[in-house]
Amino acid sequence: MKFGVFDHLDRSGLELAQQFRDRLTLVEAYDRAGFYAYHLAEHHGTPLGIGSAPSVFLAAVSERTETLRFGPMVYTLSIYHPLRAIEEICMLDQLSSGRLEVGVGRGVSPIEMGFYGVGDDSREKYEEVISIVLQGLVSERLNYSGKYFSFKDVPLELRPYQRPYPPLWYGIGQPDRVIPAVANKMNIITNGVAKVVRVTTDRFKAEWAESKFAQEPFPFIGMSRHIVIARTEKEAIKWAAPAYEKWWTSLLHLWRIHNIEIPVSFPETFDQAKSEGHCIVGTASIVRELLEQQIEEAGVNYLLCRLAFGDLPLSVSMQSVAFMQSDVMPAFSV
Repeated sequence: MKFGVFDHLDRSGLELAQQFRDRLTLVEAYDRAGFYAYHLAEHHGTPLGIGSAPSVFLAAVSERTETLRFGPMVYTLSIYHPLRAIEEICMLDQLSSGRLEVGVGRGVSPIEMGFYGVGDDSREKYEEVISIVLQGLVSERLNYSGKYFSFKDVPLELRPYQRPYPPLWYGIGQPDRVIPAVANKMNIITNGVAKVVRVTTDRFKAEWAESKFAQEPFPFIGMSRHIVIARTEKEAIKWAAPAYEKWWTSLLHLWRIHNIEIPVSFPETFDQAKSEGHCIVGTASIVRELLEQQIEEAGVNYLLCRLAFGDLPLSVSMQSVAFMQSDVMPAFSV
């Protein structure tokens, strides 16, 4: 069982420069605390995510950390030029001496894809781009002829540090999406209540057992949770409740403007999120016990902690990290 961090890097209300500085300070704390990896979301035109050029922020993460692995969750490849994606992946992996984890996907928001001129063909375009990227990461020259992109004998000077390329990750919304994930030997993450997550984890394990990778090390199957830990449950709730509601407002921002139903199922209120287990809030002992229950029920081997969201002050997130390090994560060490 390992613990990572998922970060929307959503607007907190601070000046942008200060929020970036604070987040890098927090990332350093993740590194010291022993988290496995830091996963950064990519969003565009919304307060839900100001890490819109994830490779830029992750280059700074690389320089501020020593053992923490990191990567996008995900690169929204339907809006990427594949050659540029190949080069950015190689550079980040080399800069970090092989600590990059690469999340890939088409992007969850058609509104954001539309900003880049991508429409209903986003999945088809993603499939082409990921095919080119995976080919390019193991080739000296790129040759490809497709619907959206064609390359003829393009030299590739850059190589990943990790061979054949960094570990791949994929976000799962529906259980049947585990099929392409297994086919490409990807780690996965998902959201939802534990019993819903279990449907996906069981399906993934079954598909993996029947795949050509069955004898290889088993990937990470992860789920994410908002977590706030304090000395008392009352204090934790005091900070978590308004922060969750600010995060929720950012989550819905574009969807409300465009009057489109959001395809992501997160509770609207903090009380709902807490009662359903999306938000795990309280003292270290409370959080540890709730995590033990959810991890067993969901059947995951990786937990992505959302420790900074909404308008949580840096000091509150740092306190949660300290409690995770001293009182929570050691209980899950094997």
